[in-house]
Amino acid sequence: MKSQIDALRQLTHELLYLGMDGEPIYADRFRQLNSDVYNQAEALYQKKARNDEEEATLCVTLLKAYSATIYDRGDKGGKVQILLDRSWEVLNKISDSLLKCQLLVVCYGETSDEELAKEARAIMNDWGDSLTVEQQELLNEFIP
Repeated sequence: MKSQIDALRQLTHELLYLGMDGEPIYADRFRQLNSDVYNQAEALYQKKARNDEEEATLCVTLLKAYSATIYDRGDKGGKVQILLDRSWEVLNKISDSLLKCQLLVVCYGETSDEELAKEARAIMNDWGDSLTVEQQELLNEFIP
């Protein structure tokens, strides 16, 4: 399942940042990326994680994917709510880490719950000055 999650994460990133490099956005590429992200998210949505970290990674990836795509067969809102419920279940089971912070940030993006933002900020504040590339990207996403 890790390879499926990684593939969806990469496609979602490509969709979210399409055109940010100054290249023109072509309608056929935009449509194809949206379709691929949505279809892969739908396939992964039914999967069950083997452990809490994999569940957190799956929730982060699926929430971002559903947020990024324009497609909806009428049940996307319900699926997002179920993913948020799954996220709440796993949040207290994983340690303070980049993954937990990513999950807090993506859940905050869906709910605007300030408590999630406060918890994410507290974790980020503990990182200090020596940030990994992933930590810096998350900071840039959370605090533009």
